[in-house]
Amino acid sequence: MTKGNIDLALLILRLWFGLEMAFAHGLGKVIKVVNGNFQFADPIGIGTAPSLVLAASAEFFAGILIAIGFFTRIATIPYIITMLVAAFLVHAANGDEWGRIAGPLHYAVAAISILIAGPGRYSLDHRLFVEKVG
Repeated sequence: MTKGNIDLALLILRLWFGLEMAFAHGLGKVIKVVNGNFQFADPIGIGTAPSLVLAASAEFFAGILIAIGFFTRIATIPYIITMLVAAFLVHAANGDEWGRIAGPLHYAVAAISILIAGPGRYSLDHRLFVEKVG
């Protein structure tokens, strides 16, 4: 596999998992925050409002950052934490079937892969930080 293929694969991975998380999961939570509706789970015991704001930020804003490849590795951290909380402290703790637990784990594994590999050449990180240095 050539370096170009790896960069293309990272772009596809970032775009799919970042945008899908942002718009299918995070946007609804951001709208709840904007509307002042803070009904949400409190899986780590910090209160429903802070839990919702953290989840909305990790899913929507970090998802967008991952998709465009901007501060990508940093953005994967809250994303990963949120997905692990969803999998193990929300779904597994509720006795949900494997399908409900596996979804957040898929997102976490994708984000861990991006954290390890980096965003690739087709990213704002590369354009702003690598090309300027190299």
